[in-house]
Formats: sequence, C-alpha cells, structure tokens
Amino acid sequence: MTKQVLEPSGEPAEGGGGGVRSVKSAERTIAVLEYLSSAVRACSLREVVTALGMPRASGYALLTTLVDTGWIETDGGGRYRIGIRALRAGAAYVERDDVVQRAQPVMDELHGDLGETVHLARLDGAEVVYLATNITRHSLAVVSRPGRRLPSWATGLGKAILAGRPWEEVDALLPPGLEARTEHTITDRTALRAELEEIRRRGHAVDEQESTIGLRCFAVALDFGSAPNEALSCSIPIVRLSPEREETIVAALLRARARIIR
Repeated sequence: MTKQVLEPSGEPAEGGGGGVRSVKSAERTIAVLEYLSSAVRACSLREVVTALGMPRASGYALLTTLVDTGWIETDGGGRYRIGIRALRAGAAYVERDDVVQRAQPVMDELHGDLGETVHLARLDGAEVVYLATNITRHSLAVVSRPGRRLPSWATGLGKAILAGRPWEEVDALLPPGLEARTEHTITDRTALRAELEEIRRRGHAVDEQESTIGLRCFAVALDFGSAPNEALSCSIPIVRLSPEREETIVAALLRARARIIR
C-alpha cells in the first residue's frame, strides 16, 4: 500500500504519492522571492507570473499571502518588491556566516588603510553574491550592496574564484552564452580560460571595467584548503589609480587574505 504524504495540516501534499516530494507552493514561493530580490525595481503581477510561468490566479494569491506575512511589499498600485522579513532573513544569514565573521575585522582594517570600497563575495552557481561591503569614504564610488548577484565571469571576485578550479568544472558551471555587462566583459570561452590561467600565475584577478565602466577591481580568492568559494576585493575608479596605487592595493589584499585564511 502506498503511503500518502501529508502536510502538517493533515492535507495531502501537492503531487501525492509516496516518499519525499517537493511541494509546488513552496517552490513557487521561493521562485517569487528570488525573482523580486534580483529585480532592480518593483514588479507588476503580470511581470511576475509571466517571468515564472505561473497561472495569474495562483500568482495573485501567492503575492497576497507574501504581502500579508511581510516577505514582500506592495506600493498600493499593483507593484511588488521584496519585504522587510526577507531583509531580516538575509541579515541573519550574514551575521551567522563563519567566513564573514572571520573576514569582517580584516575588511575593516583594509578599508581604513586604503580608503576604498572593499567587498566579500561567494560563488553561487555561475554568479557571485556579495556578502559584505565596506564603502569608500570618497564621493566618487560605485557600490554593490550585500545580496547583489553578478555574473562570475564579469567580476574580479568571480574570476578569482573560478581561477582556483579546473577549467572543465568552470566550463560546466557557466551558461552556454556569456552575457556582456560592458563592452569590456570577456564573453569568449577561450579568452576567459586564458584569463583564468593568467590569474593563477599572477595570484590575483583584475576586473578591467568588465562589470562597471570607469571602475577597476582587484580581487584575491580565499582558499581554505579546498577549491575557493569566496573572494575579497577592492574597487576603485580608474581616475584615482596609478601604477604605484595598484601595487599598494594588491599587496594589501594579499596580506588581508593571509590573515583571513590563517
């Protein structure tokens, strides 16, 4: 006899059958939260259900529930954005993360010494997710907030992490087509492989305006004894750079990495 899977309420789980099965409503909830968290602006019901391939009625019911529970917010005009409870969950993740806790004091000192923006990020699939940021004290700055996701191949942070992995693994990890964020983004696989080999030889990665025009980023991977999954970086507008300044930044990053992984 097949055992029926029940929800905590006693109702049959979606999909029925035996064993552990995914719950469609939970999958849809996660998809909505991930979609809104990556959106650059508030989204309409139509945009959400179209992007996620969801029935309109189900989408509306789910969005209403998430608004009522505080996970998303609405502007009252039919547009939705991520809510404060999602912020609390994200903040709790960062506050309890071992790597962040080890890196943050060193990042604070690095930021104090250099006076430029310092980032810590983690590889998640083919993207890097920013975990912590110390913002430059200069007025001219481009900031990536914690939680922001960017293509790994278009950032110094991502390239530093990818360079610590075999090319076969990197090739399987990346999407078939490499999207360009700027005219400088490396979108050719052969060129990217050569770039990663150069990073391994050099010991640090450089983002040459590949993610943001006018910004150069220097990054080092944090290797804790296995394939690196995190990286530390310093971003600076090219108008404030000189060869001597670049050497200072790279040397400071290498010292910071040694302290974090020690």
